[in-house]
Amino acid sequence: MKGMIKWIVLALIVFGLAFGGAYFFQQRVNQQLDGKVETIATASLQGLREQARLTAFIASFVAVVSSEQARFGLKAEQTMIMPGLVRYEVDLNALKPADVKWDKENNTLSVALPPLILSGPEVDLSGIRQYDGGGILMALTDAEATLDAANRKRGQDELLKQAKGEVPMRLARDATRNAIERSFAMPLHAAGIKATVVAKFAGE
Repeated sequence: MKGMIKWIVLALIVFGLAFGGAYFFQQRVNQQLDGKVETIATASLQGLREQARLTAFIASFVAVVSSEQARFGLKAEQTMIMPGLVRYEVDLNALKPADVKWDKENNTLSVALPPLILSGPEVDLSGIRQYDGGGILMALTDAEATLDAANRKRGQDELLKQAKGEVPMRLARDATRNAIERSFAMPLHAAGIKATVVAKFAGE
């Protein structure tokens, strides 16, 4: 009986040593992995910041605006069709180390993105079309120039309004998230680290 107890105690000691060694080894591996992820994430962040701005999405819109002017009992009107491009960008310099966090429990690297910046519109001058009405007033006054200036301003405002619509903003956010996630995921995967990268805008 005493011999059996001795063997049981010895087995428990061996198991404890093996379990403790395995636990210690796993902890060392996890620490090394965490350090490796943080090193790669820091390098990726620095690389992004050096690019200053990221343009992940560009959309084309067409504004149709009209203006009219009345003088001396006469009326002049002008309709303008104005195409233009709007770029959706993020300021990569706004990304801080605190915006990049490694969740070792879920094996996930999260990136908090700065807000989108709409750049433009870049008006396609060659694509502008104008349709005038009220030739007499335009011939005798500066109505044509006044209407033209008014329509150009209204056209640019309309292009930006369209650019801020729900659909293009959603597409721009999706494209930006995908671009940022790839920028962090590719070097991680190249290093043999299977991690999920999730980029989000504030409020998502």
